[in-house]
Amino acid sequence: MDDKFFGGTLHSQYTKSIQWLKEKINISYDIEGQGSGPRKEIWEIPEIVFKEAVINSLSHRDYYDKGATILVELYDNRVEISNPGGLVSAIKLADFGKRSHSRNPLIFGLFARMQLVEQIGSGIMRMNDLMKEAGLPLPEFSTEGMFTIKLQRGHETVEKTVEETVEETIITLIKANPKVTAKEMIKATGLSRRGVEYQLSKLKESGKIIRTGSTKAGEWKVN
Repeated sequence: MDDKFFGGTLHSQYTKSIQWLKEKINISYDIEGQGSGPRKEIWEIPEIVFKEAVINSLSHRDYYDKGATILVELYDNRVEISNPGGLVSAIKLADFGKRSHSRNPLIFGLFARMQLVEQIGSGIMRMNDLMKEAGLPLPEFSTEGMFTIKLQRGHETVEKTVEETVEETIITLIKANPKVTAKEMIKATGLSRRGVEYQLSKLKESGKIIRTGSTKAGEWKVN
């Protein structure tokens, strides 16, 4: 388990939290169809879910409780984001996720003016939708005392996505240019030379590609 406390301004706490999470979780890249633009990042838990959870914690924490702080905890199978202060009294448990009432409307308004909040009152539904789209369990919420959002991690899903993306990229390169070099594959996939060689070996063993001719003058063929 790893955890982190963040100080500074509200915006600083927000940006530091997201950056820390980015450094800790698994991220794959969609490198097809991006042209010369930056690679699209695919977080194992959608990035927007983390942003919504952190903004929720900063906006709804009980700032009168001086003995507690917002906490981000990273476990092998989940991420938990907690803030002091349970569900606000204006919202019944049965209405949670359907109605919105901020404990700190000025802070929530600040995030809205900074365009970090897409639509007031839609955060919980948006997190649910994004987790479902990613093939992950819906967030779990604990509303007593400390308000905690539990997000299940998707190791197996991410590893499979990375593997499939790399294979598809290599096959696409071979189709476009049967004489594509290992150096070009390294640049396109972001893998090391050993990583490219490992992927080529797997593709050959599975019968998806074959190598014809000599090492230097030969070429690849997709079956």
